[in-house]
Amino acid sequence: MLGAGSKVVATQRVHSNGNAQTTNNSLDLMIEGDGFFQVLLPDGNIGYQRNGQFTMNDEGALVTSGAGYRLQPEIVIPPDAINIAIGTDGEVSVRVRGQQANQVLGQITTVDFINPGGLEPIGQNLYLPTGSSGDPQEGVPGLDGLGDIRQSMLETSNVNVTEELVNMIEAQRVYEMNSKVISSVDQMLSYVNQQL
Repeated sequence: MLGAGSKVVATQRVHSNGNAQTTNNSLDLMIEGDGFFQVLLPDGNIGYQRNGQFTMNDEGALVTSGAGYRLQPEIVIPPDAINIAIGTDGEVSVRVRGQQANQVLGQITTVDFINPGGLEPIGQNLYLPTGSSGDPQEGVPGLDGLGDIRQSMLETSNVNVTEELVNMIEAQRVYEMNSKVISSVDQMLSYVNQQL
């Protein structure tokens, strides 16, 4: 049988950085470089994500904006905090009403994997480790190859729509060219068979 067509063999997730988008929310965080945030899932497992859009729940804990999963290690903002500062190294401090100096609340750590492409997607921008991703390597942002944290910024999609459209058009042209070559070869073989 000749020419069975084509099909997708596999898809691959690329965890390269997207463009930075500045926001007015001090709880929006972006990892500039490699790394993932850790969140506690309802089943007790730790999920990993690059989406840094966080908010506070009714207890003051930092949680994901959609499902409300708690950031790990847990950071709890006191109710009388008037200013939240998160350093590039993940140190979280607040200024409490009536005090001049900032009070350090804790440290946001990030993790990286030997092969981030091997992570298993479970939806809502969350991933779980697999045998091919390797174990999570936790550390302080900005050290040991982990990216810095940028406050009041979010990471947009890392897909360049224009580039992908050009790639798709290019693939279509190559396919059309190959189809014409096959058609021409088929006509030549048919001509040769008629002459014999």
